[in-house]
Amino acid sequence: MRMSLRSLVDPRHTAAFIALALLVGFLAGVAGAGLIAAIDGLAAGVSWLEDQLRFGRWLPLISVPLGLGVAWLIGRRFPEVRGSGVPETTAGLAVRAGYLPTRSIFWKTAATASTLGGGGSAGREGPTVMIGAAIGSSIGRHSGLGEDQIRSLVAAGAGAGIGATFNAPIAGMLFAMEVILGNFAIRHLNAVVIASVTAAVTTRSLVGQERILSAEPHALGDATELLLYAGLGILAAIVGLGFLRAFDTVHSKIDLFVQRPWLRPIVLGVPVAAMIAIEPRLFGTGQSFIQGLVDGSVLETAWWVLLLLSGLKVLATAGTLGAHGSGGHFMPALFIGSTLGAGVAALIAPVWEISTIDTGAFAVVGMAATFAAVARAPLTAILIVFELTGDYGLVLPLMLATSLATFLGDRLHPETVYTIPLVSRGIRLLRTSDVDLLDTVTVAQVMTPWHEVIRPSATTREVQDDLDSHLHHGLPVVSEDDRLVGIITVTDITRTGGPRNDYTAAEAMTPSPVTVTESTPVSRAMERMASLGVGRLPVVADEAPTRLVGMFRRETAVRAYHFALTAATESELARKRQRLWTRPDAEFFEFHIPGGSVADGAALKEVPWPHGSTLVAIRRGPAVLVPDGTTVLEAGDIITGFGAADARDEVMERLRSPAPVVSDPEPGSDSGQEDSQA
Repeated sequence: MRMSLRSLVDPRHTAAFIALALLVGFLAGVAGAGLIAAIDGLAAGVSWLEDQLRFGRWLPLISVPLGLGVAWLIGRRFPEVRGSGVPETTAGLAVRAGYLPTRSIFWKTAATASTLGGGGSAGREGPTVMIGAAIGSSIGRHSGLGEDQIRSLVAAGAGAGIGATFNAPIAGMLFAMEVILGNFAIRHLNAVVIASVTAAVTTRSLVGQERILSAEPHALGDATELLLYAGLGILAAIVGLGFLRAFDTVHSKIDLFVQRPWLRPIVLGVPVAAMIAIEPRLFGTGQSFIQGLVDGSVLETAWWVLLLLSGLKVLATAGTLGAHGSGGHFMPALFIGSTLGAGVAALIAPVWEISTIDTGAFAVVGMAATFAAVARAPLTAILIVFELTGDYGLVLPLMLATSLATFLGDRLHPETVYTIPLVSRGIRLLRTSDVDLLDTVTVAQVMTPWHEVIRPSATTREVQDDLDSHLHHGLPVVSEDDRLVGIITVTDITRTGGPRNDYTAAEAMTPSPVTVTESTPVSRAMERMASLGVGRLPVVADEAPTRLVGMFRRETAVRAYHFALTAATESELARKRQRLWTRPDAEFFEFHIPGGSVADGAALKEVPWPHGSTLVAIRRGPAVLVPDGTTVLEAGDIITGFGAADARDEVMERLRSPAPVVSDPEPGSDSGQEDSQA
């Protein structure tokens, strides 16, 4: 009983791990509700100021830059809270073994509330994803879980964030697998599903269904409307391209025009505020306007106004996030897509006589197609609409439009709205749906044990001498108490002015380096190296993440591949033996080794065994031998074999054949005479 209870509370046990996933989902749901309350509270404060100061619609000229300025200050101190939060989450999984700092839970909430409550144009879904992922990371790390289980909880927290925001647990699960993890590995599925459902129920209970985006059921009016939906999918891909280009341009080019970083919230915030002041429907997340479009309550808006709103939302969102505001792309994509779809429907309705155009249906399909175009997540886009509407009447238009938008989006722009910030930092995620041969090999099996380290107090000249003497490009920096604190390379030394006696390794090194653990699959270690563009990664112990045990280098990958190839070959041979044993015509058989046969005095590896047979045992007098390649057969041995009848007959024929006569190179010698007689 004691051992049973101990195993239940062990976080690595299935029941305890499910309990942790439930906890992650509950806390993510509470955090999602808290974020909604914080945004609404600040927005209410801005509205109150508008009444008190009598600025009217021009108050955003103050509130938007001010809110972005607060978010910029928070982001300057804690860089991980900038932007959407989804790129930081995926980078934490791909590069930092699922590590997301616990502090980001609070600071991401504060920065997002400041950005969106002040009127900045962005969504709360990306920040909710990161907050949920940080909760999962913190719980996983403090529960003593391994890297793979921490990754599961991080993905679970991310999925819980989407489930909490939209009351859409299935879409949350798909978002976590499709966008965050980039694969549908079954080992992560349980935690993600449990957390997403729990978060959705928790948030809905705390904030109410009316605070969460929903839509009325819609249906396809006539089959010919599929042509219109196909055209909408193409337009969504084009608009999505504009969104990506605008975001990419502002994100990467603004530093060329803004020399002082603190000017970003002003230079970008003022134009955003001007757009919001002129068109208040761009304020904040825009959820209430989307709600009106998808449920048909906003029908009096002209088609050209809707299309103009779509374009303005692109610019306002790019400016908000380019100013290092904290907000997501999910809701802006839905806003852009819904206004695009509704605008197209309003434009076409007067001239379309085949059927009645449902503006709400086009708005719903437009927002799914646009999100698919900018995020390349068609399954998430389709499923979130199903959960918002509670109906499958638009399944064909959704599949058609999102597939076209995703297909064209891939060809028009190589990156997604979530990978653009990562590429700008030199991180490229490798996505593959195939089972990598190197998934079967762990870092511990192929790593190089490492003892050559640098102390933090060493000068950079001493470090350079060590690098030259050992012919290394970089070495780990380990403190006096044997904790890995950094890694120093030739590049680091060059960057700090070259080898010097007045500059220490602690000052020149890269602190808190990215590491892998002994149990990390080699495929993931190589992906991490490729993402960072580095040639080595320190290997730390699973149970002690600061204790250096080895190094994983590019040369190690070659050894890992041969190791995996050997294992795969042995596995294939085992499968062949298994197939042999299960053949219906196979049976055990025995035979004697006659004297003078080809097998008498020969090692097993020298005997030409036919395919389809397996040697099981050798009985020599009273002893039974387990054969291997070096076992030497003797006359009188009784061989036990297994195989089909044709293989058995071939074995017996070969082993009973006489040994070949070998001519001696020097005629007349005794050995030659003996061979002839034999």
